[in-house]
Amino acid sequence: MTPDAEQTGGIIEVRGLKTQFGDFVVHDGLDLTVREGEILGVVGGSGTGKSVLMRAIIGLKRPSAGEVTVFGQNFYEAGGEARLAIERRWGVLFQGGALFSSLTVAQNVMAPIREHLNVEGDLARDIAALKISMVGLAAEAGAKLPSELSGGMRKRAGLARALALDPELVFLDEPTAGLDPIGAARFDDLIVNLKESLGLTVFMVTHDLDTLHAACDRVAVLAEKRVIACGPLDEVRRADHPWIQEYFAGPRGRAALAAKAS
Repeated sequence: MTPDAEQTGGIIEVRGLKTQFGDFVVHDGLDLTVREGEILGVVGGSGTGKSVLMRAIIGLKRPSAGEVTVFGQNFYEAGGEARLAIERRWGVLFQGGALFSSLTVAQNVMAPIREHLNVEGDLARDIAALKISMVGLAAEAGAKLPSELSGGMRKRAGLARALALDPELVFLDEPTAGLDPIGAARFDDLIVNLKESLGLTVFMVTHDLDTLHAACDRVAVLAEKRVIACGPLDEVRRADHPWIQEYFAGPRGRAALAAKAS
């Protein structure tokens, strides 16, 4: 296993990435490939820039150096229309769902449909209802405001909005954070089922060891401002690096491994 064994042909290619805030460098020389059709879990200690990496890939944090290629196109060199076309092919679930608080769930899901597809009326409502159903929410959830939902329901509503444009690629930022173990397990199952039924590629920032075991095809570990290991979980957790050993071989790591084996 190498830090990035897959060198070409990924749906996302990050090469030589450098991100920083003022003089503080978060990533330096970071390489990562995300393969089409996989769920890639991105882990790392606090401050290693997991969410910053996601934001750099989707255009919310411009890198200081390096290249980000998505769907075979250099994202930061793409012109306005070309860049917008790339963005329409992915969906994003931010932490907590990031729903518009003054809009109902259905209106939240309809927002990208109206903006990008210029679809209104009954068709927009029907598409929104379908997406809400796909993520396991009852039909009546569509009429509720985010404040009327539980944490798990808000995450599912956010996922419904992320799926509104039938994306090929989905970004998930700590999707199970704050959920109880049963809710987290159900969300993991939902992601796997959607990936298989829709043919999605999933880039998932997480710290949840159970999620890594239950959902991820490969795991990328961030440390020392770069990806220090990337591969199947069983390979990554054997890597001879202090943080990896502490994370995967600690009490919680052992418990997650035992739970998967049982």
